[in-house]
Amino acid sequence: MKRRQVLTRTGNTEQYLYLVIEAVQRACYTHNNKEVTLVFSYAPSFSGIIDSFFLQKPSLYQLETLTDSKLLRISYHDFDRVMRQHRSIETWVRVALTAVLSGTLQRQIELTAFSAEEKFTALLRRSPQVLNLIPHKYLASYIGVDPTNFSKLLNNVRL
Repeated sequence: MKRRQVLTRTGNTEQYLYLVIEAVQRACYTHNNKEVTLVFSYAPSFSGIIDSFFLQKPSLYQLETLTDSKLLRISYHDFDRVMRQHRSIETWVRVALTAVLSGTLQRQIELTAFSAEEKFTALLRRSPQVLNLIPHKYLASYIGVDPTNFSKLLNNVRL
């Protein structure tokens, strides 16, 4: 997949669950003509609009590649069939989704209660490699700060 390619558009139902082999993707939401970055995915992790995929409902946001990407994918139909045939996989998916939910709730705490500096510090403690993988304008959007303020955080915050 090429850089800046939309994998899932807002309003479309996610058809695939991806395994990221190489590269970076982001999910983003547009509100009042402003894009807000929700989440990044990069190797080795799964990617896709997870709620749209599992509920088979239209997505509220879009998924795009930030860099040229190598991805493996499985369709909803094939994934559902494998889960029905192999209960151990269904159990593994439940455990993985519970971990995703836990991370999402932690991120919600950060977004609603943390200062910009605390959000920046939490991001770097959790995923220090993102500074080299992801353009800073998207990291700024992810923590909810202006790119100029992100540069200031980058220069002033020490871990």
